[in-house]
Amino acid sequence: MNTFKTAVLLAALTALFMVIGFAITPGSLVGPLVALGFAGVMNFFAYWSSDKLALRMARAREVSVQEAPRLHSTVEEVAAQAGLPKPRVYIVDTPTPNAFATGRNPKHAAVAVTTGIMNILDERELRGVLGHEMAHVRSRDILTGSIVATLAGAISMLAWMALWFRGSRNAYAQMVSLLAFLLAPLAAALIQAGISRAREYQADASAARITHDPEALASALLKLQRGIAARPMEPTPAAESTAHMYIVNPFRAGGLVNLFSTHPPIEERARRLREMSFQGL
Repeated sequence: MNTFKTAVLLAALTALFMVIGFAITPGSLVGPLVALGFAGVMNFFAYWSSDKLALRMARAREVSVQEAPRLHSTVEEVAAQAGLPKPRVYIVDTPTPNAFATGRNPKHAAVAVTTGIMNILDERELRGVLGHEMAHVRSRDILTGSIVATLAGAISMLAWMALWFRGSRNAYAQMVSLLAFLLAPLAAALIQAGISRAREYQADASAARITHDPEALASALLKLQRGIAARPMEPTPAAESTAHMYIVNPFRAGGLVNLFSTHPPIEERARRLREMSFQGL
């Protein structure tokens, strides 16, 4: 069901992309075709380089077995449970507790954890978090996320182009272009949030099956929520562009932020995991 929902949302995002293309060249296929070609180039770049870019933007540092033996051991164990090759291991030097995975496929994957998460989680909870990240790797969610982020960014850029190209003509064109400029990125953000939330629920459930310990991940998520409330990540442009990759929203939530959050509510995620525990998983 989540896969179908993701496909529908991706189709909606692509349709929105083409609508903006029509806004640039009304009555002509030039705009939509140029828009799709532009998206194709961006997605090609995202496919081959998104992992390196994400790690660089997060200021992640690859660590050896000698530097982080416990982390390497746990990553290797959970990867084996998930039936995956061991990914490269990175650490992000920040007190904000969090983790993410990246890579275009399981053979070219990396997992990154912050120093903050290493300080607050016990062995079971860390295993649950890594199970969640391995689930993303196994289902290639990282590639989907890269495509979604690229399309969403391109829609915002095209909306700006529509305003610039069409806004200087007549009053009607100015109004339409202004609406496209304001509403298209908003719609793209909502679609992006819908895709990411569905994938997070799916990764939680898969992690519970990989580790056979849904309670550990539920406990970890609640700890991470408290940890981020105390030490949220600074909302820089680099952090905001990679926020959807983390297991938990790295920023302090509240108000309208929740509407556009790429992560579902922690309480609901923990509740679903504990239901799995009660069912004897």
